[in-house]
Amino acid sequence: MLPNQAQDEVTIRKARPEDSSVCGQICYDAFNTISQRHSFPCDFPEPERATAVVSMMFSHPGFYCVVVEIGGRVVGSNCLDERSTIAGVGPIAIDPKLQKTAGGRLSLEIRGDV
Repeated sequence: MLPNQAQDEVTIRKARPEDSSVCGQICYDAFNTISQRHSFPCDFPEPERATAVVSMMFSHPGFYCVVVEIGGRVVGSNCLDERSTIAGVGPIAIDPKLQKTAGGRLSLEIRGDV
């Protein structure tokens, strides 16, 4: 689904624990797609593992996580691990159907209103 400028606004907002199931599936799909494309093992062996990781990050106060919506539909997420002096980023995941499209690039823009 590519964004239609007249209807489909790209929104980046703070992740909520209830976003975990959809974002976990997107994370699994994104990582599985890239690992298959390059013939290496996926970081998440099944969708439930990705959902568990995302769920923990979305609900832990030491992580700042965002989701990307296009037209009100969640299409990706990213987290910042703020638990130590050196922050870690990821996992970043965009719906594979939007990767290599204008929609995927738009969803990765950094916005100051998050």
